[in-house]
Amino acid sequence: MNRLFAAVYASAILALLYRHTISISRSNKTSLLSLCVPTLLFTADFILAFMWCTTQSFRLFPIRRAELIPEMNRAVPDSEYPTLDVFICTADPYKEPPVSVANTALSVMAYDYPAEKISVYVSDDGGSQLTLFAFTEAAKFAREWLPFCRRNQLAHRSPEAYFSSDDASCAGTDDIKVLYESMKVKVEHVLLKGRVEVDDLENGSSDYIGAFDKWAEDDFTGSEHPAIVHKLLETDKDRDVTGRALPNLIYVSREKRREVPHNFKAGALNVLLRVSGVMTNAPILLTLDCDTFSNDPITAQRALCYFLSQDIRSDLGYVQFPQRFRGINKNDIYGAHATHLFRLNPLGMDGLSGTSYVGTGCFFQRKAFFGSPSSSVTCPNIPPLHPSSVTSDQQSAPQSVLDSAHHVACCDYEKGSLWGSKIGFRYGSLVEDYYTGYRLQCEGWKSVFCDPPRAGFLGDAPITFDQLLNQNKRWGIGLLQVAFSKYTPLAFGLRRMGLLMSLSYSHYAFWPLWAVPLITYSLLPQLTLLTNISIFPKATDASFVLYCFLFVGAYGQDVIEFVSEGSTVQEWWSDQRCWLMKGATCHPSALIEFTMKSLGISLHGFGLTSKVIDAEQGRRYEKGVIEFGVHSSMFVSMTVVALLNLASLLYGAFKILSGGWIEEAAGLAGQLLISGFLVVNYWSVYEGVMFRADRGKMPIKTTVASFIISCGIYLLIVPLCKGISP
Repeated sequence: MNRLFAAVYASAILALLYRHTISISRSNKTSLLSLCVPTLLFTADFILAFMWCTTQSFRLFPIRRAELIPEMNRAVPDSEYPTLDVFICTADPYKEPPVSVANTALSVMAYDYPAEKISVYVSDDGGSQLTLFAFTEAAKFAREWLPFCRRNQLAHRSPEAYFSSDDASCAGTDDIKVLYESMKVKVEHVLLKGRVEVDDLENGSSDYIGAFDKWAEDDFTGSEHPAIVHKLLETDKDRDVTGRALPNLIYVSREKRREVPHNFKAGALNVLLRVSGVMTNAPILLTLDCDTFSNDPITAQRALCYFLSQDIRSDLGYVQFPQRFRGINKNDIYGAHATHLFRLNPLGMDGLSGTSYVGTGCFFQRKAFFGSPSSSVTCPNIPPLHPSSVTSDQQSAPQSVLDSAHHVACCDYEKGSLWGSKIGFRYGSLVEDYYTGYRLQCEGWKSVFCDPPRAGFLGDAPITFDQLLNQNKRWGIGLLQVAFSKYTPLAFGLRRMGLLMSLSYSHYAFWPLWAVPLITYSLLPQLTLLTNISIFPKATDASFVLYCFLFVGAYGQDVIEFVSEGSTVQEWWSDQRCWLMKGATCHPSALIEFTMKSLGISLHGFGLTSKVIDAEQGRRYEKGVIEFGVHSSMFVSMTVVALLNLASLLYGAFKILSGGWIEEAAGLAGQLLISGFLVVNYWSVYEGVMFRADRGKMPIKTTVASFIISCGIYLLIVPLCKGISP
């Protein structure tokens, strides 16, 4: 059915583009403005057509998988499970609360997996003693928490998730909660002080006092400090309260020097790849964001069902779980579920060569980072880093292992090497996850999308609009860095992966280009409406049906896909509303900033998305109220679009009701409908500008700036439009 509809829809697109071509050829060549309108419409619709073509690759061969864990356990006892190295990245204890990061680590340390086969590496890219202190406390709490999880067979292995769930009624819950709250209070107290003092390290923390010595140095800062690798738990020595081995827990803060590029998260992950290679060198890796905790204790076994499969394991590079979120309000006002990105599109890619890497909740084969499945492994310049190396001999000399770990965490270790280009996580884009997965698949590695009924992982989604837009702008810049590089999916990807996978990756790489058609249709029909110029067929013309079919067909298919995946119509509405708003905010901002960077004009650096939730913001979010609250250039552009659409709708409605447009109404119907549709979608902006008094309303500065710019556009553009021949 999808293919039949695609054929019909493609024919309609070709008909529309043909119509635009005819309009351009018939336009008044002596007037630049007369040529602009059909050219802008052609450009907008051509980009929409291109993006639609890229989405068809997701719809041709979707596949759903199921894991047969009992069968795997019969074939492979847990004593033969491969070892597992877990990478967790954090960078700022004030934006990414250390207690939350500790919860993520504890949730995977408590897997239903042999504890002696798990090693958790925490990358602290901010080099903060506050984060290290949080993990010294988490290491102590783990001695009680892991046996508690096993004894009660908990489904929630993150302490915070368990205590806030309806299942927090097991025997011993009150006692373990007291211990957890004590840990939490200690960490938050230190966070408030901004430093760790000797008194904080007493009462059970004496084993870790030496770990904080480097912070006493005068020249130690978050951006200028030596490498720090500290073993907080060692499976060979440390035991829980029942006498069973604990997983390895290692704190890592790579060396930072201002004059040496650190390559953001990709650089931090490569340090973890090397440090873990020296210390444990597990064949399976798991990457997690700091706020993405495990929600299912058998998630690792689900991944093993694929890695240990005789049919697919030879070239299987990674198993990706969907990114899901907790605490999203009923109507998902920011479209945070990202159903297309994290649920629908991966199903389609999985039917081809496999889904993309989304940065968290992903299990890798270590050897995938050191060469293609068919070629010999690219050897690092230290033998223990070879993916097939074993570490048993090195563990007899722990100090030499620790010295090697510090060495590979130095900032100049990668100088003149293949790290970031041929080995490890790839450099060259702010979206290191997308880029790394893409490059691995270009090398011949396959992937699997694992989407079990119970979410394998849960994370935190932004609860303010500003956070969401800045996050998406950062993604957009990174995607454009890939789209316009020598590794562009349209050329390099086409040669390496074939047409369909090339289209799949192109859909994401050119994602910010949505800005062009969305801004065109958000402004051009409205401005021409204000000057009584018709740019669409009359509602009585047969060609008007073409526009209606393209609009209703695209939206109809979209809502059907959403609902079939378990989402509600209201969630779909929120998603498409945010898509329209992003077209006037983060997408054009990403295009502009990428262009400036390409010209050598630096604006500002990488920014973290804050994971800290203000109580008042949280209450508004739960009520489904969009959070503005701060002045932003992206809010200005969005408000300008909202005001111009409202002005054009009111103008058109007034002209019709006053009888001034009796003959013109049919010709301007399309423009009126678009204005009305956008006014409905931007209603929350009008509320934020005119009707709200809370702290989350649109700032006065933003409103005034938007009004002035809107008036300026009207005074500048509308007189010019009068020179266009209707």
